[in-house]
Amino acid sequence: MTNGTDDAETGVVGPDRRSRAALRGLTSAQVAERVARGEVNDVPVRSSRSAADIIRGNVFTRFNAILGVLFLIILVVGPLRDGLFGFVIIANTFIGIIQELRAKQTLDSLALIGEARPMVRRDGIAAPLSTSQIVLGDVIELGPGDKCAVDGEVVEADGLEIDESLLTGEADPVLKEPGDPVMSGSFVVAGGGAFTATKVGREAYAAALAEEASRFTLVHSELRSGISQILKYVTWMMIPVAIGLIISQLYVQQHDWREAVRRMVGGIVPMVPEGLVLLTSVAFAIGVIRLGRKQCLVQELPAIEGLARVNVVCLDKTGTLTEGGMDVTELRTLGGAEEAYVRRVLAVLGSADPRPNASLQAIVDAYPLDGELNGERWRCTRALPFSSARKYSGATLEEPGDTGSTWLLGAPDVLLPPGHPELAEVDALGAQGLRVLLLARTTRGLDDPVVGSDVTPTALVVLEQRLRGDAADTLRYFARQEVAAKVISGDNAVSVGAVAAKLELPGAQHPVDARRLPPERDAMAAALESGSVFGRVTPQQKRDMVGALQSRGHNVAMTGDGVNDVLALKDADIGVSMGSGSEATRAVAQIVLLDNSFSSLPSVVAEGRRVIGNITRVSNLFLTKTVYSVLVALLVVIWRVPYPFLPRHLTLLSSLTIGVPAFFLALAPNTERAKLHFVRRVMRFALPMGIVTGVATFACYLMARHCYAGAGALAAETSVATLTLFLISMWVLAIVARPYTWWRVLLVAAMGLAFVVVLATPRLQTFFTLKLVGAQAPWTAVAIAVVAAAVLEAIWRWIDRRPA
Repeated sequence: MTNGTDDAETGVVGPDRRSRAALRGLTSAQVAERVARGEVNDVPVRSSRSAADIIRGNVFTRFNAILGVLFLIILVVGPLRDGLFGFVIIANTFIGIIQELRAKQTLDSLALIGEARPMVRRDGIAAPLSTSQIVLGDVIELGPGDKCAVDGEVVEADGLEIDESLLTGEADPVLKEPGDPVMSGSFVVAGGGAFTATKVGREAYAAALAEEASRFTLVHSELRSGISQILKYVTWMMIPVAIGLIISQLYVQQHDWREAVRRMVGGIVPMVPEGLVLLTSVAFAIGVIRLGRKQCLVQELPAIEGLARVNVVCLDKTGTLTEGGMDVTELRTLGGAEEAYVRRVLAVLGSADPRPNASLQAIVDAYPLDGELNGERWRCTRALPFSSARKYSGATLEEPGDTGSTWLLGAPDVLLPPGHPELAEVDALGAQGLRVLLLARTTRGLDDPVVGSDVTPTALVVLEQRLRGDAADTLRYFARQEVAAKVISGDNAVSVGAVAAKLELPGAQHPVDARRLPPERDAMAAALESGSVFGRVTPQQKRDMVGALQSRGHNVAMTGDGVNDVLALKDADIGVSMGSGSEATRAVAQIVLLDNSFSSLPSVVAEGRRVIGNITRVSNLFLTKTVYSVLVALLVVIWRVPYPFLPRHLTLLSSLTIGVPAFFLALAPNTERAKLHFVRRVMRFALPMGIVTGVATFACYLMARHCYAGAGALAAETSVATLTLFLISMWVLAIVARPYTWWRVLLVAAMGLAFVVVLATPRLQTFFTLKLVGAQAPWTAVAIAVVAAAVLEAIWRWIDRRPA
C-alpha cells in the first residue's frame, strides 16, 4: 500500500513529496542520445545458448575429434568405404545442431512472451518496456514483485522494501529511502517507488556476475553427468587398446601398414558411443519443443529431467490451486461499527495502493472509491505496505472533521491474540474454504514495531477464492505417480485445509499452523512428511521447509507465483513459476507455465520420464557395443590373431543394431517412472551383455579360422564373425525394445531385413566385403548366436527381477 496523491476527483489527498515534474524521466531526445552512445541495457539472454555456442558445442566434442582423426587416417590409407563412420559423424552433428537451433527458437519465442517489462517513465508517461530498451538515466517504477533490472538509485519511495537475499544472503528485506542504491537482481517485497538507472548493460551485469552463479544454481542432470563419466573412462581405455592393436597387427601379424591401420581403426571406432551424446541432446531439445507447444518455458534444459525425478511437490495455494482473483462475499461489522463507515474506510484503503494484491483488488472492486465518499475529502497521511512476513498492511487516514485514525488490514489470527472471541468466527469461515481479512483500528503509529498488537477489531471481510478447474486432476495424477503434494501457504491453515479438501488432497483434513512447527530441521522434516497442508508459513519458513525435506533425501519441486515464494523456489531442486507470477519468481524458476495452467505439470513430468527412460534404454545399446568392442580388441591382442573386422563392417552393424533403432527409441513415448543411479543401472546391463556378445563373437571367429584357409580366408572369417555379431546384437536390441508395440516389432524386423538385403545383393556384398562361404561355418555361427541369445535372455530376466 502506498500513499495517495492529491486527487480532487476521488477525494483522496496524499502527503507532500518530491514533485513528479522533476521526475518525468528522460525525454525522447535524451533517450536517442544514450542509444547512440551505446548506453543501453544490452545483457546476455538467459533463455538459451547462442547459435554460435550451439554449433561449437556440437562440432568441437571429444569424440568428434577422435573420430575425425581416425577418418582422416582412413582417407590416407583408404579405401573410402572404410570411412563411412565419418559421414555418420557429420550427419549426427548436423542433426544435433538443427534440433538445438529449433529448441533455441522455441525457447527464445517463449522467453519473449514471458519477458518482464518494467514500467519506465519517459516524457512524464510510464509505459512498459523490454529490459533491453532501458538506457542510462531512465526512471523505472517499482511495485511488489518487481525485480530490479539494472543498478540504480532510489528517487521515490513509499514504504519500499527490497529483498537482496539472492545477492547478499541477508534474509531481511531492506527499507529503501530516496538516495539509497538498488542492485540488479534484487526484488520488491512491499511498497513502491522508482529509481534512476545508474549502471546498465554489461557494467550492471558484471557487477552482479559473481552472485549470479550462486543465485541461479544449474539443475543437476544425472543423465548428462553419468554419460560424461562413462565417456571419460571410454576415452582412457581407447589409448592402450589402440597401441595394443597397432602393435599386434603390424608386428605380430606382419600386416601391411595400411591394413594394420585399417584393422586398428576398425577396433577403435566401435568403442566410441558417438551417437549417445547426440541422442541425449536431441531428446532434451525435442522435449523443449514439445513443452513449448503447451506454453511451458523450460529455462534450463535438464529441468525436464529434474521434475521427473521429484517425489515431493510443494504447492503454494494462491495462484496454483486457486486462480489469482477473489470475490468479496460478505462484510461483517464488529463492535457496533456502522457498515457505511467501514465501507468508506475500505474504499480509501484500497484506493491508496496503485498496485493492490489479489485480496485488496477484490476489496477495491467491491467498494469503489467514487460511490463511498460522497464528496467528503479524506487524507492518507502515511501508509504501511502489505508484507508476506507481516501478513497485514496499514494506513493513517485523516477523516473529515480533522479526526485521524490508523487502520490495519490483514490476517485475523496474526492481528488478534490467541483465544480472542472473534477467532472462532474466523475459523468457522475458514473451515468453509473462505478467506477472511480483519479491518482493525490501532492507537499505535505505523512506525511502531508492534503496531499489530492491541488492536480494536472493526470488521471481517470475507473473500471467496476461485479454485482452478484443473487442480484436482493434477493432484490425483501426482498421487498416482507416488509424488507427495504439500500445500504450503501464508493463509490461515484451516482455510487452506478446506480448499485442499475440496480438491480431495489426502491429509487435508488435518491442516498444520506453521507457527507451531519446530524450528529444528529434523523435527520439521518429520512434521512435513506426516502432514499435507500447512498455513501461516512465512517466506523464510518456506525456504526452511524445502531444506528440511531435502535433508531427508527428497527431490523437491516448489511452485509459486508471489514474491513470498522466491526464496523457496530458488532452493528447491526444481522451481516452477506461473507466467502471471511476479517477475522475481519467473527469474529464479527453472520452469515457467506461461498459460498459468497447473495442469501443465504432468506434461513436464511425462516429458522428463520419456527423456530419462529412453536415454537409459539407448545407453544400454551404445555401452554394450563399447564393452564388446573393448573385449574383442583385447582378445585379439592376447590371442595374437588379425582383428576380425574392418571399419565398414562395424559401421554397418552399428547403424542397423544401434544407430537407426536408437534414434526412434530415444524419441518414443515412455511412461516408466524415473529411477536413480543411471550409471549403475546402465553398466549392470551393458557389462554382462557386452561380455557375452564379445566372447561368443570371438569364439565364432576362432572357429572360422579353422574352417577356412588360403586366399580370401580372412574375408570369409570376417563374414562369419560379422554374422554372429549381428545376430547377437539383434537380440540385445530385441531386449532393449521391450515392451513390444507394433512399431517396435516392425523396427526390429526392418533392421534384420536390411542386413539380409546386404547379404543377398552382390554389389552390397562387394562394397562391405561380406560373403558367406560354405555352409558349416555360417550355420555354426547361427548356432553360437542362438546359444548366446539364450544366455542373454537369462541374464536379462535375472537383471529385471533385481532392483537397481
